[in-house]
Amino acid sequence: MAEFAFESLQVENLKPHHNQQRLLRRLYLLIALCIVSLSLHAQDVQYSQFYANPLYLNPAMAGSTEMTQIGVNYRNQWPGLDQSFNSYSAYIDHYIFGANSGVGLIFNQSDQSMANLSITEIGAAYSYRARLGFRSFLRVGGQVSYQDRDAYFGDMIFGSQIDDQTGAIGDFSGENLGEDMRHQFVDYSFGMLFHNENIWFGASAHHVTQPNISFIEGEISELPLKLSAHGGVKFDLSGGNSRAFYNQRTGTRELTFAFNYKNQGPFTQLDLGTQINIQPLVLGVWYRGIPVGQSALPNNEAVIALVGISLGGGLDVGYSHDFTLSSLGNANTGGAHEISIRYSFLAGNAKGAGRKSSMPCFKY
Repeated sequence: MAEFAFESLQVENLKPHHNQQRLLRRLYLLIALCIVSLSLHAQDVQYSQFYANPLYLNPAMAGSTEMTQIGVNYRNQWPGLDQSFNSYSAYIDHYIFGANSGVGLIFNQSDQSMANLSITEIGAAYSYRARLGFRSFLRVGGQVSYQDRDAYFGDMIFGSQIDDQTGAIGDFSGENLGEDMRHQFVDYSFGMLFHNENIWFGASAHHVTQPNISFIEGEISELPLKLSAHGGVKFDLSGGNSRAFYNQRTGTRELTFAFNYKNQGPFTQLDLGTQINIQPLVLGVWYRGIPVGQSALPNNEAVIALVGISLGGGLDVGYSHDFTLSSLGNANTGGAHEISIRYSFLAGNAKGAGRKSSMPCFKY
């Protein structure tokens, strides 16, 4: 699943009869990007380290570590292209032991220079933890968000402006768009999460009201419902010798397998991965795509390599790189770089901490 959708395609510096081979290569790449982006209209940004961005994945994960977490995520998509695709996310979540509840705040922003589109989101999440049995728990949560979409169309060049004989660019495109346009709306998400000490399974639904995101008054362009199912299993390789004091662990040896299945609009995507945690180092590999089945859309996207390290005192840092497998090619796009930083600590009344009711999820 590609990370961005473009509402128009920007083409710059079209000069006929000058360096035609270079121009053709750029046009072929732009056409490929246009096909991918138009078919993925209004898709959400996705992070490779989605477990390092828990509120973005599932609002039921608010407070799931039963600690207080502050985290930031940054993704640079396709850095090899002339245009940039950058995403930022920051969150804080906290677990309230006396209320069996988690609360959180999240801020997201993505900038798409090809479409001159900036999307900003601020959301608040709440989750409740119910005990199902001995060290088995169900968490349910919801999130309400305010989104702002800001687009500048003054530099856009549409196909209707280009003379197919000479390459000359006309002044009027025929599009009913102002130069600078904004659109705001309220968005809602829900999720659930089951887990015990060794397994977890969750599901989430984002954009449940499918809000209208069109910049043109009177037009309807719905943001598609995004569904996700995610889970995994953890194996303890330490032989019971690991010890934990709040978020400080020693002797940890863990092997974890996980998946994340996503559906939004006409697209489905599956992430499969494994991580090995040899404290303080975490190494992981993911595959993103569904290579089987009939689909007219690209669905064999990337292999992702990940390394993370716990620096002590509750500070964790992760880095991952996406190696592109699709027709766009890693050499053309440069793949994607992603960084996560997370700080975890106990705050407030921590009575009951250490009951091993926090989920055994991936670290990144």
